[in-house]
Amino acid sequence: MRILVAPDKFAGTLSAVEAAAAIAEGWRRQAPADEVDTAPMSDGGPGFVDVLNAALGGDLLAVTVAGPLGTETPATILMAGGTAYVESAQACGVHLTGGDNGENATTYGVGQLVSEAVAAGATRVVLGLGGSGTNDGGAGMLAALGAAADVPLDRGGAALEGVTEVDLSAPRAALAGVELVAASDVDSPLAGLFGATKTFGPQKGIAEERLPWLDGVLEAYGAATDRRLALEAGTGAAGGLGFAAMLLGGSRVPGIDLVAEAVDLSGRAREADVVVTGEGAFDFSSRAGKVPAGVAAVAAAALRPCVVLAGQVLVGSREMRALGMDSAYSLVDAVGEERAFADPAGALADLAQRVARTWSR
Repeated sequence: MRILVAPDKFAGTLSAVEAAAAIAEGWRRQAPADEVDTAPMSDGGPGFVDVLNAALGGDLLAVTVAGPLGTETPATILMAGGTAYVESAQACGVHLTGGDNGENATTYGVGQLVSEAVAAGATRVVLGLGGSGTNDGGAGMLAALGAAADVPLDRGGAALEGVTEVDLSAPRAALAGVELVAASDVDSPLAGLFGATKTFGPQKGIAEERLPWLDGVLEAYGAATDRRLALEAGTGAAGGLGFAAMLLGGSRVPGIDLVAEAVDLSGRAREADVVVTGEGAFDFSSRAGKVPAGVAAVAAAALRPCVVLAGQVLVGSREMRALGMDSAYSLVDAVGEERAFADPAGALADLAQRVARTWSR
């Protein structure tokens, strides 16, 4: 049989590349005659550059940028032809803030990454959005590219209070002739009930009682730049980084679709007999733009069954089938929580071996 293994990262334990290798190892133990094809996936969040590097090759450019709280942090840009792939989480990820201080965290380092990519000769910059610890509407990114305003743009969302004017002439000039693409799975607008602050603010350490105020600050920031654009789907991605990208003329594409096209997921699925995907927690959030749902859609279009291996499975069989998956298997249920976290690669390989007993003829 031919097996396509296309998982996302298992957040906090395994990268997508590591997860794919573990699943492939376990499957081959049980079915050594099977042909196992690995295609690590990403929706634009952490691991975006690693996944595309594994698929596309290219050159990795190592840089140092400002982290979300001002500390210098290393990052990597993937240069493939005239396109630069940039992972915003490397410069402003929640792992760099510890899930705290989201009011003051800045996306300045993301702007530095974009600037470095352009300086390296990129005529197209694809910015992977996801996993951010920031909530500044992308103001920090704009500041790093030369934007100016009547309030500081590089000190986080809270510092935007009172903003009435933002001059974007410098960043627009800096990106003249450069195509900017935001790769994201988030459909939230910049502000409002379903906006960046109220939807994702709590997981970035923003206190419940501060959410309405900070949401109002981002609403005013949107009004000072482009009120209509701020209402568009995706502008709330990565704490508003999606908004900043669109202010500079950028377009938005679902991250999973961009990666699927880059790795030729459709073609590889047509060559497979079974498609295997996975992620850390297979839950209701997996429905909207996440890797398992995207992989399942590709498998369905190729008329191939899709199986999910996840750290935890938190949806029932009816919901799972509605998402296009034939079966879902929980790592925690199979090996226990202690082993799942102590030896994630070994535990995932063991689970894949068990699953192969059912799915490999």
